[in-house]
Amino acid sequence: MDCFLDRTRSVTGMEPLVALGLVLALVAVATGAGLAWRARQGRVSLVGQPATGAPGASTAWVISPADVSTTEPFGSHATLLQFSTELCARCPGTHRLLQTIATSRDGVVHLDIDLTRRSDVANRFNILQTPTTLILDGTGRIQARVSGVPNREHLASHLDELMRSHHVNISG
Repeated sequence: MDCFLDRTRSVTGMEPLVALGLVLALVAVATGAGLAWRARQGRVSLVGQPATGAPGASTAWVISPADVSTTEPFGSHATLLQFSTELCARCPGTHRLLQTIATSRDGVVHLDIDLTRRSDVANRFNILQTPTTLILDGTGRIQARVSGVPNREHLASHLDELMRSHHVNISG
């Protein structure tokens, strides 16, 4: 057995237990990073608005249909703006989910923007993965962002809050 350990040490230049410890540490770090990434997927992240008086504050976070090269009108209350690509495996399911949510609510529209040949749009809106969904209010202002497949309950809750604030603005 001592002969085997001596040969292992000479081939790797490292004690076998140290090497095993390094491999286990690497697996633990990779697992932790993967779990952290997975926990963030599908969550609705509120988008901070620019400070009042900041350069471009009135238009910095507002999107128009022309900005994403579509002729489809945005929703009067909200727009679910999905960015996808041809090879995205999760995009068709996300499309069905967002379409179902949009059709179940008055004034909410779902638009799917294909970024396959539109790197300019992906760069402009900092789209690093597909699907990514931007939630716009009735004025086209970005209210939230979802990376990955949206969580139905979180999305519905955010839309309910957006609709409530829309009704308060109309009546107030």
